[in-house]
Amino acid sequence: MFGKTKQENLDKFYEDSFKDIKEGELVKGKIVAITPKEALIDIGYKSEGCIPLNEFPDRSSLKIGDEVEVLLESKENEDGMVVLSKWKADRKAGWERIMKEYNEGDVIEGRVLRKVKGGMMVDVGLEAFLPGSLVALRGFSNLDQYVGQTLKFKIVKINKLRRNIVLSRKDVLKQEQQESRAKLIHTLKKDEVRPGVVKNITDFGAFIDLGGIDGLLHITDMSWGRVSHPSEIVALGDKIDVVILNVDRENLKVSLGLKQKTPSPWQDVEKKYPVGTKVKGKVVNILPYGAFIELEKGLEGLVHISELSWSRRISHPNEVLAIGDVIEAVVLNVDSRAQKISLGLKQMEANPWLKAKERYPVGSKVKGKVRTLTEYGAFVELEVGIDGLIHISDMSWTKRLTHPEEILKKGHKVEAVVLSVDQENRKIGLGLKQLTPDPWPQILKKYPVGMELEGTVTKVTNFGAFVELEKDLEGLLNISELKEPVSGNPADIFKIGDKIKARIARAEAELRKISLTMKEQ
Repeated sequence: MFGKTKQENLDKFYEDSFKDIKEGELVKGKIVAITPKEALIDIGYKSEGCIPLNEFPDRSSLKIGDEVEVLLESKENEDGMVVLSKWKADRKAGWERIMKEYNEGDVIEGRVLRKVKGGMMVDVGLEAFLPGSLVALRGFSNLDQYVGQTLKFKIVKINKLRRNIVLSRKDVLKQEQQESRAKLIHTLKKDEVRPGVVKNITDFGAFIDLGGIDGLLHITDMSWGRVSHPSEIVALGDKIDVVILNVDRENLKVSLGLKQKTPSPWQDVEKKYPVGTKVKGKVVNILPYGAFIELEKGLEGLVHISELSWSRRISHPNEVLAIGDVIEAVVLNVDSRAQKISLGLKQMEANPWLKAKERYPVGSKVKGKVRTLTEYGAFVELEVGIDGLIHISDMSWTKRLTHPEEILKKGHKVEAVVLSVDQENRKIGLGLKQLTPDPWPQILKKYPVGMELEGTVTKVTNFGAFVELEKDLEGLLNISELKEPVSGNPADIFKIGDKIKARIARAEAELRKISLTMKEQ
């Protein structure tokens, strides 16, 4: 060291001491001086370094002699001083600590520093980004209120290349909410009454906040009476007491009731509305099959469409009733278990069928108007509320009919004979052909077996041809009764209007049937 100045020797000493320390590494140092803006740090090198006070988390607590960890940015600047950074040292130390102790998905505590574009910066040992969408459970809240708060966050993303971290406060709140709900749900007991606040209203019910867990108050459990929409009973923010109906602890679901706070109107309903009594009520709903009558709040009975009138033929209840009508009816049946009451409106009047047998004795002649035609017969109105049926088989002794309209027309007045009366099932059988004597005994005499005759083909089928013997009297010539066996379609042999000669093969009075043959005797 001879021939060198004292300063040169000292510089050489410091350089040798710092050979193993590289720029960008952390070093220990002591505060040797504090000015209003900076702190002078001695790291044991030939010169000190200055660090702005705003790089220290708590500048007010700094004092001379404090040991601090700093990052060596450069061993010498233009002024011959080392360049140090407390902020970068904290960031480097914080990053190393987080890489060692935390992974994505872990919860970490941090202090919200400031609001930035798109979210907030949080100090977790280094600055991490909290997106605005991950601050609260729902929507974007006022971010300013969080500045300065120390909170818990979930690490959702660690970018090792860029050394940045993305946090979520929302995930922590959601987890805390689930833990709170799981804890609260175990305190709920079936049938107990709990206070709550109406949190949300839908078409099917309302969600009630029970103090950390939401329960569903279904529209059917709001009132014993008819409710069109939940908003008729509750409003957002309402404080109400509800009954716990069911608790599903596994799925964290709670069913609530409001009407259950009062006795059911269906209790002892058989005593209040015994069968046969007359009641008064208001029409509250009309459907194709009947009308619902409100007897009292929460108690409705159904008047089925078949119980509206003895006489009128009603296709829809709105032909008789309208919503809001106040009517009297008779209780027909009560089922408290199924919560059903059957009512009758027509029972308020005398049943015209009660004396049907006396008024329409079997064998008597009656007159009426054809009301409806069907494929199997015609309904004849004898009086308002009482119809009789003329079956197609009772319309003619001899004529082969395919539809009643060949003889009868809707709206025409006809005379008929009463064949049967069933008061219980409200049915009367009528006959048109019974107005005249049965001609078949005479037909058998007139057309004996073996008689030869000539007739006209009126209809061709796949099994033969119908031949008119006289007005309204036909015989059947089966294809098997031709002179010689044939194959093929009878329509190729017979044409409507053809004149043919045949003999009587059989004449059956009971079946009202004549069979013809062309075979030789």
